[in-house]
Amino acid sequence: MKTEQKPIGSGFGAASTTNDVITGINLTGKTAIVTGGYSGLGKETVRTLRLAGAEVIVPTRDYERANAALKDIDGVKIELMDLLDPSSIDSFADKFLASDRSLHILVNCAAIMACPLYRDSRGYEFQLATNHLGHFQLTTRLLPALSKANGARVVSVSSWGHHFSPFVLDDPNFENRDYTPWEGYGQSKTANVLFTVELDKRFKKDGIRAFSLHPGSIAGTGLGRYLPEEALLASGSYDEQGNPIIDPSKNLKTIEQGSATIVWCAVSPQLHNMGGVYCENCDIAYIDFNNYENWKIEDTTDFSGVMPFAIDNEAAESLWNLSERLIGGKQ
Repeated sequence: MKTEQKPIGSGFGAASTTNDVITGINLTGKTAIVTGGYSGLGKETVRTLRLAGAEVIVPTRDYERANAALKDIDGVKIELMDLLDPSSIDSFADKFLASDRSLHILVNCAAIMACPLYRDSRGYEFQLATNHLGHFQLTTRLLPALSKANGARVVSVSSWGHHFSPFVLDDPNFENRDYTPWEGYGQSKTANVLFTVELDKRFKKDGIRAFSLHPGSIAGTGLGRYLPEEALLASGSYDEQGNPIIDPSKNLKTIEQGSATIVWCAVSPQLHNMGGVYCENCDIAYIDFNNYENWKIEDTTDFSGVMPFAIDNEAAESLWNLSERLIGGKQ
């Protein structure tokens, strides 16, 4: 288990914003890629990295939508890529690698949440395919550019929702067990954390450090589009009139507050020579030893921390090996 997995007293907190954590940071000459960078948390992350001087590339499967959404942020480059299309990921990565540039920051932010049971063209469950496998393929294909940076960070946006399920290695696609949207989401978010653990372990020697995080519960990101109204109310994110509730002490945040931990993981000098950890509220999280089988969506505002099964070294290595097999090749 990760010995670094404990708070460091960063001085920031749940109410900190992206503007707070980027103060004094100069990213001129740095290159960043942000998936999901044209809405919600991803867009705010893009805005903040550009504010600090970074060149930012946003991959998208919907160029027109991304272009319209990002028109108010100067200088963002938009490229076509679909996380559910392996050939599309390879094409995007090949184009970037052909430019011979270093990649200093990779933010894996795109996600879907609690959707009905869908499968991609390979037969893989949608949340696993989108939230984990697509990002696994993208990250591993971009390893040469990350290594070339001589100090790169990969930030995977996970969730407190990882509490809902460990990663089930012998049935990741729900072929032999009942599917529930929250178990599918929880498994994919646990995968984000485990991926971080193993990525950091394998490639810190190449100057690549990896972080995962819970941004908080944020209304208005579009992530809850599959949820019925009663589930949104149960989550505590909205009042009975349908208005978002903002209370950082309960992890109910604005987009600027939710994105702050993403940016902190991507750029903070406080994390120098660290990696493979799960963060929340602009700090490293503590380990939560409670029983995951009892978690409900209502608990997202009252509890925090990372589950031991999400930072287990053996599980992280097993997931990496499985992911290689699922995407069809050793990375």
